[in-house]
Amino acid sequence: MIVGIPKEVKDNEYRIAATPEGVRELVDAGQTVLIEEGAGLGSSLSEERYKRSGAQFVSSAEDVWRGSDMILKVKEPIASEYALMREGQILFTYLHLAANPELTQELIRRKVEAVAYETVQLPDGRLPLLGPMSEVAGRMAPHVAARFLEKEAGGRGVLMGGVSGVRPARVLVLGAGMAGANAAGIAAGMEAEVIVVDKNLDKLRFVDQIYRGRIVTLMSDRLTLEQRVREADAVIGSVLLPGAKAPVIVSEEMVASMKPGSVIVDIAIDQGGCVATSRMTTHSDPTYVVHDVVHYCVGNMPGAVPNTSTYALTNVTLPYALAIAEKGLEEAVRSDAVLAGGVNVLGGSVTNEGVAEAHGVAYVPLGNLIDGV
Repeated sequence: MIVGIPKEVKDNEYRIAATPEGVRELVDAGQTVLIEEGAGLGSSLSEERYKRSGAQFVSSAEDVWRGSDMILKVKEPIASEYALMREGQILFTYLHLAANPELTQELIRRKVEAVAYETVQLPDGRLPLLGPMSEVAGRMAPHVAARFLEKEAGGRGVLMGGVSGVRPARVLVLGAGMAGANAAGIAAGMEAEVIVVDKNLDKLRFVDQIYRGRIVTLMSDRLTLEQRVREADAVIGSVLLPGAKAPVIVSEEMVASMKPGSVIVDIAIDQGGCVATSRMTTHSDPTYVVHDVVHYCVGNMPGAVPNTSTYALTNVTLPYALAIAEKGLEEAVRSDAVLAGGVNVLGGSVTNEGVAEAHGVAYVPLGNLIDGV
């Protein structure tokens, strides 16, 4: 199979879909790898390293898309890439389709075989391909909050860890999953006063056992959220429903109740966001203010640390990319129910129930399209 890796074109997205080490594994497995010139430079990965790994370089994105059976990307295609997609081509990337009706319709219309990293799900509910980027975004979020709490950045002028005799920042983390737990841990390490809320008691118990009282854990309900959002200096939103739109659990009224100069970091924005006042921003223009509250809602946070993120991503996506390249998509999903969960669109049909519900289109179970799934 010919595997294509184009340069990412989303605003300030510097990651690349595979490291040189990952490319070497694909080449050694008998695959041809086409890479667009310059694709790895943003991740501090030189073309010479990719060439030594067996990659072939082409001069344009058009050459990559036209010449490849499977496209490996980091972020979802944007409008300038839609015309490059073609029927029967496999697209393996983060898609977040529940929050993107335009891309969903393009994938349907062009009959692309679209496999989303974020809906590959293990039997225990874990999301192995989303996990590393959630981990990165979670660990970044307290640093982002600390920066924008500074007065010159529009914040309240509160130091995250406080100083002797002065109370630290109050940080509220919504969700105790991969992103939330990492955000809470880093914020606690910065000596902030941290509260984590979730509806899953087992997740809260895990956080409590790890941090032994250094992080307060609370069950999530409306009254608790109203009180804790109002008191917070920084709110970090990390609520996720795999494949579906994120639930909005912080209302505009709650945002309006926050202290002027408080900060919201909505990690869930790539799935629509979990705060009513959230809207997608970019690294080049990352914040805006609503009700005197600074909102940071960058949809590709890990793109700011592309070297780390590229290695973390390749570590988990490579086995699945190898399986698809070696067996073809149909046989790969027949033999792996976990990978089958990643198929969102196939042959012009939406095969993910959350995506179909989000856009009011027909849901077609994957087993109706591929025998034996």
